[in-house]
Amino acid sequence: MHAPPFPVIYAPTASGKSALAVAIARHIAALGGSAHVLAADAFQVYRGMDIGTAKPTPEERQGVPHEMIDIADPHAPVPFTVDDWLEAAEARIAQLRAGGVVPIVVGGTALYVQALLHGLFKGPPADETLRSELRAMEPAARRAELERVDPAAAARIHPADERRTIRAIEVYRLTGTAISSHQQQWSARSPRADARLIVINWPTPELNRRINARVRAMMAGGFLEEVRRLREAGPMNIQAREGLGYKQLANHLDGRCSLDEAVERTKIETRRFGKNQRTWLKRLASGAGTVVLDGASGLGVDVVQALAQQALP
Repeated sequence: MHAPPFPVIYAPTASGKSALAVAIARHIAALGGSAHVLAADAFQVYRGMDIGTAKPTPEERQGVPHEMIDIADPHAPVPFTVDDWLEAAEARIAQLRAGGVVPIVVGGTALYVQALLHGLFKGPPADETLRSELRAMEPAARRAELERVDPAAAARIHPADERRTIRAIEVYRLTGTAISSHQQQWSARSPRADARLIVINWPTPELNRRINARVRAMMAGGFLEEVRRLREAGPMNIQAREGLGYKQLANHLDGRCSLDEAVERTKIETRRFGKNQRTWLKRLASGAGTVVLDGASGLGVDVVQALAQQALP
Protein backbone atom coordinates (compact mmCIF):
# COMPACT_ATOMS: atom_id res chain seq x y z
CA MET A 1 0.00 0.00 0.00
CA HIS A 2 1.39 3.37 -1.02
CA ALA A 3 1.64 6.09 1.61
CA PRO A 4 -0.44 9.19 0.86
CA PRO A 5 1.34 12.39 -0.23
CA PHE A 6 3.22 14.15 2.55
CA PRO A 7 2.33 17.81 3.31
CA VAL A 8 4.53 20.65 2.04
CA ILE A 9 3.41 23.94 3.57
CA TYR A 10 4.50 27.18 1.91
CA ALA A 11 3.37 30.66 2.93
CA PRO A 12 4.77 34.15 3.45
CA THR A 13 6.59 35.08 6.63
CA ALA A 14 4.38 35.70 9.69
CA SER A 15 1.51 33.70 8.16
CA GLY A 16 1.22 31.01 10.82
CA LYS A 17 2.66 28.16 8.75
CA SER A 18 4.89 26.77 11.52
CA ALA A 19 1.97 26.64 13.96
CA LEU A 20 -0.11 24.85 11.31
CA ALA A 21 2.63 22.25 10.79
CA VAL A 22 2.81 21.57 14.54
CA ALA A 23 -0.98 21.31 14.79
CA ILE A 24 -1.12 18.78 11.94
CA ALA A 25 1.71 16.74 13.49
CA ARG A 26 0.00 16.68 16.89
CA HIS A 27 -3.29 15.59 15.34
CA ILE A 28 -1.52 12.81 13.44
CA ALA A 29 -0.10 11.67 16.78
CA ALA A 30 -3.57 11.79 18.35
CA LEU A 31 -4.77 9.50 15.56
CA GLY A 32 -2.04 7.00 16.39
CA GLY A 33 0.53 8.08 13.83
CA SER A 34 3.82 9.94 13.99
CA ALA A 35 5.07 13.06 12.21
CA HIS A 36 8.21 15.20 12.09
CA VAL A 37 8.44 18.80 10.89
CA LEU A 38 11.20 19.57 8.37
CA ALA A 39 12.06 23.25 7.92
CA ALA A 40 12.48 24.62 4.40
CA ASP A 41 14.14 27.86 5.43
CA ALA A 42 17.47 29.16 4.15
CA PHE A 43 18.31 30.85 7.45
CA GLN A 44 16.83 28.53 10.07
CA VAL A 45 19.52 26.05 9.01
CA TYR A 46 22.07 28.22 10.82
CA ARG A 47 22.89 27.65 14.48
CA GLY A 48 22.47 30.73 16.64
CA MET A 49 20.17 32.49 14.17
CA ASP A 50 17.05 31.91 16.20
CA ILE A 51 15.08 35.03 17.01
CA GLY A 52 15.55 36.77 13.66
CA THR A 53 14.56 33.68 11.66
CA ALA A 54 11.48 33.01 13.83
CA LYS A 55 12.85 29.54 14.54
CA PRO A 56 10.18 27.74 16.59
CA THR A 57 11.06 27.68 20.28
CA PRO A 58 10.87 24.43 22.27
CA GLU A 59 7.53 25.62 23.64
CA GLU A 60 6.19 26.35 20.16
CA ARG A 61 7.27 22.90 18.94
CA GLN A 62 5.00 21.30 21.56
CA GLY A 63 7.01 18.10 21.60
CA VAL A 64 6.94 17.63 17.83
CA PRO A 65 10.40 16.73 16.44
CA HIS A 66 11.78 19.48 14.19
CA GLU A 67 14.54 18.80 11.68
CA MET A 68 16.57 20.68 9.06
CA ILE A 69 17.28 23.45 11.57
CA ASP A 70 20.59 24.21 13.32
CA ILE A 71 22.53 22.09 10.83
CA ALA A 72 24.99 24.70 9.54
CA ASP A 73 27.49 27.18 10.94
CA PRO A 74 26.79 30.82 10.00
CA HIS A 75 30.53 31.50 10.32
CA ALA A 76 31.58 28.78 7.89
CA PRO A 77 33.22 30.42 4.87
CA VAL A 78 31.10 28.44 2.41
CA PRO A 79 27.35 29.15 2.74
CA PHE A 80 24.77 26.39 3.04
CA THR A 81 23.13 26.05 -0.38
CA VAL A 82 19.85 24.84 -1.81
CA ASP A 83 21.75 21.82 -3.13
CA ASP A 84 22.89 21.02 0.42
CA TRP A 85 19.36 21.39 1.75
CA LEU A 86 17.72 19.34 -1.00
CA GLU A 87 20.18 16.46 -0.61
CA ALA A 88 19.66 16.33 3.16
CA ALA A 89 15.89 16.82 2.95
CA GLU A 90 15.37 14.14 0.29
CA ALA A 91 17.38 11.62 2.32
CA ARG A 92 15.52 12.37 5.54
CA ILE A 93 12.08 12.32 3.88
CA ALA A 94 12.85 8.88 2.45
CA GLN A 95 14.01 7.61 5.85
CA LEU A 96 10.95 8.92 7.66
CA ARG A 97 8.47 7.56 5.13
CA ALA A 98 10.19 4.17 5.15
CA GLY A 99 9.66 4.11 8.91
CA GLY A 100 5.99 5.07 8.69
CA VAL A 101 6.59 8.62 9.92
CA VAL A 102 4.92 11.52 8.09
CA PRO A 103 7.35 14.30 7.09
CA ILE A 104 5.71 17.73 7.17
CA VAL A 105 7.85 20.18 5.20
CA VAL A 106 7.22 23.81 6.09
CA GLY A 107 8.96 27.03 5.14
CA GLY A 108 9.06 30.30 3.34
CA THR A 109 12.14 29.80 1.17
CA ALA A 110 10.48 29.40 -2.21
CA LEU A 111 13.59 28.05 -3.90
CA TYR A 112 13.75 25.17 -1.41
CA VAL A 113 10.09 24.30 -1.90
CA GLN A 114 10.40 24.66 -5.67
CA ALA A 115 13.44 22.38 -5.68
CA LEU A 116 11.67 19.77 -3.56
CA LEU A 117 8.52 19.73 -5.71
CA HIS A 118 9.98 20.20 -9.20
CA GLY A 119 13.67 19.43 -8.94
CA LEU A 120 16.48 21.94 -9.10
CA PHE A 121 17.52 24.07 -12.06
CA LYS A 122 21.26 24.12 -11.59
CA GLY A 123 22.27 26.13 -14.64
CA PRO A 124 25.85 26.40 -15.84
CA PRO A 125 28.66 26.09 -13.28
CA ALA A 126 30.03 29.27 -11.77
CA ASP A 127 32.57 31.17 -13.84
CA GLU A 128 34.78 32.89 -11.27
CA THR A 129 36.52 35.08 -13.85
CA LEU A 130 33.17 36.38 -15.07
CA ARG A 131 31.93 36.82 -11.51
CA SER A 132 34.97 38.89 -10.62
CA GLU A 133 34.31 41.08 -13.64
CA LEU A 134 30.67 41.55 -12.60
CA ARG A 135 31.58 42.34 -8.99
CA ALA A 136 33.94 45.04 -10.22
CA MET A 137 31.13 46.80 -12.13
CA GLU A 138 29.39 49.82 -10.69
CA PRO A 139 26.13 48.65 -9.05
CA ALA A 140 24.06 50.92 -11.29
CA ALA A 141 25.68 49.53 -14.44
CA ARG A 142 25.24 45.97 -13.22
CA ARG A 143 21.57 46.64 -12.48
CA ALA A 144 21.08 48.22 -15.90
CA GLU A 145 22.51 45.14 -17.60
CA LEU A 146 20.17 42.86 -15.65
CA GLU A 147 17.16 44.98 -16.59
CA ARG A 148 18.25 44.85 -20.23
CA VAL A 149 18.94 41.11 -20.55
CA ASP A 150 16.31 39.77 -18.13
CA PRO A 151 13.51 42.19 -17.15
CA ALA A 152 11.56 39.40 -15.46
CA ALA A 153 14.46 38.57 -13.14
CA ALA A 154 15.08 42.27 -12.51
CA ALA A 155 11.48 42.62 -11.34
CA ARG A 156 12.04 39.90 -8.73
CA ILE A 157 15.60 40.67 -7.61
CA HIS A 158 16.08 43.57 -5.22
CA PRO A 159 18.62 46.14 -6.50
CA ALA A 160 20.77 45.56 -3.42
CA ASP A 161 20.93 41.78 -3.93
CA GLU A 162 24.37 41.53 -5.53
CA ARG A 163 24.62 37.74 -5.37
CA ARG A 164 21.41 37.00 -7.28
CA THR A 165 22.03 39.85 -9.72
CA ILE A 166 25.44 38.48 -10.62
CA ARG A 167 24.11 34.95 -11.01
CA ALA A 168 21.31 36.09 -13.33
CA ILE A 169 23.72 38.01 -15.58
CA GLU A 170 26.21 35.14 -15.45
CA VAL A 171 23.60 32.62 -16.66
CA TYR A 172 22.58 34.92 -19.50
CA ARG A 173 26.15 35.55 -20.64
CA LEU A 174 27.05 31.85 -20.49
CA THR A 175 23.89 30.45 -22.11
CA GLY A 176 22.42 33.31 -24.12
CA THR A 177 19.07 32.69 -22.38
CA ALA A 178 17.64 34.61 -19.43
CA ILE A 179 17.66 32.78 -16.12
CA SER A 180 13.95 33.59 -15.75
CA SER A 181 13.27 31.64 -18.98
CA HIS A 182 15.29 28.68 -17.74
CA GLN A 183 13.39 28.73 -14.43
CA GLN A 184 10.01 29.06 -16.13
CA GLN A 185 10.69 26.01 -18.28
CA TRP A 186 11.85 24.09 -15.21
CA SER A 187 8.79 25.15 -13.20
CA ALA A 188 6.50 23.85 -15.95
CA ARG A 189 7.54 20.30 -15.09
CA SER A 190 4.88 18.29 -13.29
CA PRO A 191 5.40 18.34 -9.51
CA ARG A 192 6.27 15.15 -7.66
CA ALA A 193 3.29 12.91 -6.99
CA ASP A 194 4.22 11.96 -3.41
CA ALA A 195 3.83 15.48 -1.98
CA ARG A 196 0.81 17.74 -1.50
CA LEU A 197 1.41 21.49 -1.50
CA ILE A 198 -0.52 23.52 1.07
CA VAL A 199 -0.40 27.32 0.86
CA ILE A 200 -1.78 30.01 3.17
CA ASN A 201 -3.13 33.23 1.71
CA TRP A 202 -3.43 36.45 3.69
CA PRO A 203 -4.75 39.87 2.60
CA THR A 204 -1.77 42.17 2.14
CA PRO A 205 -2.75 44.76 4.80
CA GLU A 206 -3.25 42.05 7.44
CA LEU A 207 -0.01 40.27 6.54
CA ASN A 208 1.91 43.55 6.74
CA ARG A 209 0.40 44.19 10.17
CA ARG A 210 1.51 40.73 11.31
CA ILE A 211 5.01 41.32 9.92
CA ASN A 212 5.36 44.63 11.78
CA ALA A 213 4.15 42.99 14.99
CA ARG A 214 6.60 40.13 14.57
CA VAL A 215 9.56 42.51 14.14
CA ARG A 216 8.54 44.35 17.31
CA ALA A 217 8.30 41.05 19.17
CA MET A 218 11.72 39.98 17.89
CA MET A 219 13.29 43.18 19.16
CA ALA A 220 11.61 42.74 22.55
CA GLY A 221 12.84 39.14 22.59
CA GLY A 222 16.53 40.02 22.26
CA PHE A 223 17.17 40.16 18.51
CA LEU A 224 19.80 42.90 18.84
CA GLU A 225 21.70 40.87 21.43
CA GLU A 226 21.53 37.82 19.16
CA VAL A 227 23.12 39.76 16.29
CA ARG A 228 25.79 41.11 18.62
CA ARG A 229 26.66 37.58 19.85
CA LEU A 230 26.90 36.23 16.31
CA ARG A 231 29.23 39.04 15.26
CA GLU A 232 31.42 38.59 18.34
CA ALA A 233 31.82 34.89 17.43
CA GLY A 234 33.44 35.85 14.11
CA PRO A 235 32.61 37.02 10.59
CA MET A 236 29.35 35.57 9.27
CA ASN A 237 29.36 34.11 5.78
CA ILE A 238 28.01 36.00 2.79
CA GLN A 239 24.58 34.37 3.00
CA ALA A 240 24.02 34.41 6.76
CA ARG A 241 24.88 38.08 7.19
CA GLU A 242 22.27 39.03 4.56
CA GLY A 243 19.41 37.61 6.64
CA LEU A 244 16.47 39.96 7.18
CA GLY A 245 17.10 42.04 10.26
CA TYR A 246 20.63 40.71 10.73
CA LYS A 247 22.00 43.00 8.04
CA GLN A 248 20.03 46.01 9.26
CA LEU A 249 20.96 45.55 12.93
CA ALA A 250 24.60 44.99 11.95
CA ASN A 251 24.50 48.38 10.25
CA HIS A 252 23.29 49.89 13.52
CA LEU A 253 26.04 48.17 15.51
CA ASP A 254 28.56 49.53 13.02
CA GLY A 255 27.24 53.05 13.63
CA ARG A 256 25.72 53.47 10.17
CA CYS A 257 22.20 54.15 11.45
CA SER A 258 20.18 54.50 14.63
CA LEU A 259 18.40 51.54 16.20
CA ASP A 260 15.01 52.99 15.25
CA GLU A 261 16.16 53.32 11.63
CA ALA A 262 17.44 49.74 11.62
CA VAL A 263 14.15 48.41 13.00
CA GLU A 264 12.10 50.41 10.50
CA ARG A 265 14.30 49.22 7.63
CA THR A 266 13.83 45.63 8.85
CA LYS A 267 10.06 46.06 8.71
CA ILE A 268 10.23 47.54 5.21
CA GLU A 269 12.52 44.82 3.86
CA THR A 270 10.47 42.07 5.48
CA ARG A 271 7.27 43.42 3.95
CA ARG A 272 9.04 43.53 0.58
CA PHE A 273 10.15 39.94 1.10
CA GLY A 274 6.58 38.98 1.95
CA LYS A 275 5.44 40.49 -1.34
CA ASN A 276 8.00 38.37 -3.21
CA GLN A 277 6.80 35.30 -1.32
CA ARG A 278 3.22 35.99 -2.38
CA THR A 279 4.37 36.13 -6.00
CA TRP A 280 6.01 32.73 -5.55
CA LEU A 281 2.89 31.44 -3.80
CA LYS A 282 0.75 32.21 -6.83
CA ARG A 283 3.23 30.44 -9.09
CA LEU A 284 3.56 27.37 -6.87
CA ALA A 285 -0.17 27.17 -6.16
CA SER A 286 -1.09 27.04 -9.85
CA GLY A 287 -0.47 23.29 -9.93
CA ALA A 288 -3.27 20.75 -9.66
CA GLY A 289 -4.01 19.38 -6.22
CA THR A 290 -2.73 22.38 -4.25
CA VAL A 291 -4.64 23.09 -1.03
CA VAL A 292 -5.21 26.83 -0.66
CA LEU A 293 -6.09 28.05 2.84
CA ASP A 294 -7.38 31.49 3.83
CA GLY A 295 -5.38 32.65 6.82
CA ALA A 296 -7.80 35.47 7.62
CA SER A 297 -10.67 32.99 7.97
CA GLY A 298 -8.75 31.03 10.57
CA LEU A 299 -7.05 27.66 10.43
CA GLY A 300 -9.42 25.84 12.74
CA VAL A 301 -9.57 22.33 14.10
CA ASP A 302 -11.62 21.08 11.16
CA VAL A 303 -8.91 22.22 8.71
CA VAL A 304 -6.16 20.63 10.79
CA GLN A 305 -8.07 17.38 11.16
CA ALA A 306 -8.71 17.08 7.44
CA LEU A 307 -5.06 17.74 6.54
CA ALA A 308 -3.83 15.28 9.16
CA GLN A 309 -6.17 12.53 8.03
CA GLN A 310 -5.13 13.02 4.39
CA ALA A 311 -1.46 12.59 5.34
CA LEU A 312 -1.84 9.63 7.68
CA PRO A 313 -0.66 6.28 6.22
